[in-house]
Amino acid sequence: MAAIIDLSLTLSPREDPGCIPRISYYRHEETAHIYAEAYGIEPEDFPGGKYCAVETLTLTTHDTTHLDAPWHFHPTSEGKPARTIDEIPLEWCYSDGVVLDFHHKGKGEEITAAEVQAAVERIGYRLKPLDIVLIRTDAYKHYGEPVYRYIHPGVTREATLWFIEQGIRVMGIDAWGWDRPHDIMVRDLKGGKKERFWESHYLGKEREYCHIERMAYLDRIPCPFGFKVAAFPIKIKGAGAGWVRAVAILEQ
Repeated sequence: MAAIIDLSLTLSPREDPGCIPRISYYRHEETAHIYAEAYGIEPEDFPGGKYCAVETLTLTTHDTTHLDAPWHFHPTSEGKPARTIDEIPLEWCYSDGVVLDFHHKGKGEEITAAEVQAAVERIGYRLKPLDIVLIRTDAYKHYGEPVYRYIHPGVTREATLWFIEQGIRVMGIDAWGWDRPHDIMVRDLKGGKKERFWESHYLGKEREYCHIERMAYLDRIPCPFGFKVAAFPIKIKGAGAGWVRAVAILEQ
């Protein structure tokens, strides 16, 4: 037997101010009329005059919990055409998980290479290739609020590079984004710190990796390691990201 912990947000029309997904819901009585015409029958021919529930969604590949592929970061990675989401090896997306706790960090603060190294040492673990590293911030608790996209700390380029150098190919965070909030990055950009603008995203040009953004419930995983993470992305041809139903799996 295994315990499964959901690490994903629920897609809803409240997802993200400025980029709100549209969801059209068609109920059983409505589709009886819609499909009756298409099938050349009468709505009453469906049992009870009801057919099926169907939804139509309009959203970006970055709404709700999703995996960013190297193609999202730049057209090339490590001097080769960057992989799109449908080209990501599935072996990257199911592996041993590790949670590093940074929920004490505040809005716009940096999570540095020295800090992630210390966090790994503190839990008594040694990272190995293809581990999936998850950064806990607890920012997901503000999902649906206007502050959600601005309230998290961000992982620096150096910290991200350190993970990659340990053989990590997928890493995730329970916040709006992996980098610091964009209002902080824009402030730094205007202040002359151009190299800090989406620094971890643009690292994907030099080193191939993926990150999962907008995860949730990392605080519900009862141990920092000793569990599996599954985060398989939807297979979208040529896309830079794909939605995932990320879960932690704990053998009992």
